Amino acid sequence: MKWKRSERLVDMTRHLLEHPHELIPLTFFSERYQAAKSSISEDLTIVKETFEEKGVGKLVTVSGAAGGVKFIPQTSEDGVRDLINDLIEKLGQSDRLLPGGYLFMTDLLGNPRIIDRIGKVFASAFADTEIDAIMTVATKGIPIAHAIARHLNVPVVVVRRDSKVTEGSTVSINYVSGSTRRIQTMVLSKRSMQSGQKVLITDDFMKAGGTMIGMKNLLEEFGCELAGIAVLVEADYPEEILIDDYLSLIKLQAVNERERTIELAEGNYFTRGGN
Repeated sequence: MKWKRSERLVDMTRHLLEHPHELIPLTFFSERYQAAKSSISEDLTIVKETFEEKGVGKLVTVSGAAGGVKFIPQTSEDGVRDLINDLIEKLGQSDRLLPGGYLFMTDLLGNPRIIDRIGKVFASAFADTEIDAIMTVATKGIPIAHAIARHLNVPVVVVRRDSKVTEGSTVSINYVSGSTRRIQTMVLSKRSMQSGQKVLITDDFMKAGGTMIGMKNLLEEFGCELAGIAVLVEADYPEEILIDDYLSLIKLQAVNERERTIELAEGNYFTRGGN
């Protein structure tokens, strides 16, 4: 079947969006659309210019026999700030305040549009970092991990608090919770990761960073390397933060449970290397 250019552009765009960070040979498109490589190159130029103009992402061309084109999702600085401001507005509502200075975020983490924007923003920040997997702790970090993984095109690894028979053989470690100073346990299936993988760890909320330290220690047990840390909300409290190299979108500066007030600000996304 002979494809019209308009049909090629629509289908090509769809394919690129569904396969981020994947090198696609020009021969794939040429054979798919029964078109000359010169025509495919012209089509890709149109897609590239449109993606960059609209802030969707960029197309990277790799020359040579094993070359092709790769779509890298990106979010503009304005897009990141729009998301941060939107989150601050939503999270600043007084009825979200929970005992212990936590915020109710389940509804936002379950909103597919919001969580996809969060995932793309973090994926943009780590677009040039070699990442083989995203790790998080069950349960609220899972939507964020999957959203980031979708835009980086890598698998998700979920750490649990206790062992499940469906996980098979596991590795477990004890760690000290940064906020409560209690000994807690993390468990991960031995089949979840391979030695040498570079892993981005993420979570929805971070107080002192004890959970992040626990996941980092678990990576070492598997012979894996920490590639970065992405946090949706960090708590800005006087207590010592156990980690210092991470990206956050929102900073919880202060809460007053008696007055039911919440003070939020922009996280360190822009000051620590995002965009």
